[in-house]
Amino acid sequence: MRDRNSFTVHDLPLDERPRERLLKLGGEALSAQEILALILGRGGNGESVMVTAQRLLSHFGNLRKIAAAPIQELVGIKGIGLAKAAQLKAAGEMGKRLEDEGQGINPVIKSPEAAFNYVKGRLKGKKKEHFLVLCLDTRKRLIACNTISVGSLDTSLAHPREVFRDAISASSASVIFVHNHPSGSTEPSREDIELTHRLVKAGEVIGIEVVDHVIVCDSSYLSLKSRQLL
Repeated sequence: MRDRNSFTVHDLPLDERPRERLLKLGGEALSAQEILALILGRGGNGESVMVTAQRLLSHFGNLRKIAAAPIQELVGIKGIGLAKAAQLKAAGEMGKRLEDEGQGINPVIKSPEAAFNYVKGRLKGKKKEHFLVLCLDTRKRLIACNTISVGSLDTSLAHPREVFRDAISASSASVIFVHNHPSGSTEPSREDIELTHRLVKAGEVIGIEVVDHVIVCDSSYLSLKSRQLL
């Protein structure tokens, strides 16, 4: 008897195949397993892509957690090599960027809440600290959002030269710094405060106002300005 894991998508009736269902009914009709199967394209080592997709869901729980998983963890799943892991990461990144674009190409960001709402999709679920700079024009309209460093926040990773380079190139009038705390606590560390003071002074020298430094977690944020730590 044939191993059920060896069945491919082509063994399914035509109207039950993920691609045909998408073309006929639209993407919203697909299950999470079917979406993953389409992203992955095909299984490996004689295994159905539907089985691989279900294995991913069983391990991680949902699509968001799969998209947030590091490459090393994805390739630890049977049937997922570097190529398929890259496909999954690219699909997740596209979703995040679409979410950002849905907020408007150039939103006005005048508050820490607005900054948090803009970056939360990009930073949600990250296991490392990401330091971002939101570059603003004179009306506090977003010009660009750039990732400056990934890893533990320190002066070597977030040097003023790197932090302000893009802001200067974009002729920014002001900036808002944002970084995440994977620990789940928004409380600023001594290093966070010292780096902020250093960057504020650098901004004064070059004529770019530092509006705020916002520390974010998946569902909360803290403004250093509101704490009078700017």
